[in-house]
Amino acid sequence: MDRICIDELKIFAHHGVFEHENINGQNFYVNAVLYVDTEKAGLTDELEHSVDYGMVCGVIKEAMTQKTYKLIEAAAQAVAVAVLKSSPLIVRTDIEIRKPEAPIDMEFGSVSVKISRSWHTALIALGSNIGDSKSIIAEAVKKIEQNEYIRNIKQSSLIVTKPYGYTEQGDFLNGALMCETVLSPHGLLDLMHGIENEAGRTREIHWGPRTLDLDLIFYDKNIISEPDLTVPHPDMQNRDFVLRPAAELMPDYVHPVLGCKVSELLERLNEK
Repeated sequence: MDRICIDELKIFAHHGVFEHENINGQNFYVNAVLYVDTEKAGLTDELEHSVDYGMVCGVIKEAMTQKTYKLIEAAAQAVAVAVLKSSPLIVRTDIEIRKPEAPIDMEFGSVSVKISRSWHTALIALGSNIGDSKSIIAEAVKKIEQNEYIRNIKQSSLIVTKPYGYTEQGDFLNGALMCETVLSPHGLLDLMHGIENEAGRTREIHWGPRTLDLDLIFYDKNIISEPDLTVPHPDMQNRDFVLRPAAELMPDYVHPVLGCKVSELLERLNEK
């Protein structure tokens, strides 16, 4: 991927743990790498096919000065997200924030934080069988839409399905949501758990009734196997209530473990 680089952008801001840093302010230097496909711009010599780096410098300055942060890690996160949102052509950005005037009682050159952020595609399964399930799911989707780290949300139709696993409970309302996010898989999982908790979700019975169930099904082509997170969802190929909404949103997505399109997995399940 091609890169547009902005080096040593000097910005006066008020970030720091100590009160005097917030009051007096100091100089920060921002280095940014924008990952952009510049071929069309190179062939046409038209700015509309590339990214206006002057505009991006303004975006960086605004992100650095509109709010005071204790940590430059937080400032870097804000800058990265602002840069990614500034143009649909930017698919990834590397941000470094240098703090040469940091309050360190020793001789040093600079202190800096470097981060890399990009857009990722995620599929989230939606489910509920307690309360006003339609309203509960709609509120969950709204909270996801309003999150600053998520964009381009598409929601499937909602379907009524029989309970899976633990059958002594009412029917479920199920669906799925596809989005782009700058959050990591665990960051997205934390967001989902927070929304579940706000909806009154409890985990008393495995596969039991719930006000809201949010499951991370896919995250790009990533394969994750950790105690608290498995992606792709390990049992999705056996769940009609996951596959039907998923096939509506991303029928041609190839399962990175099973090597089949989502639409093919649904066909196989239907054949059974």
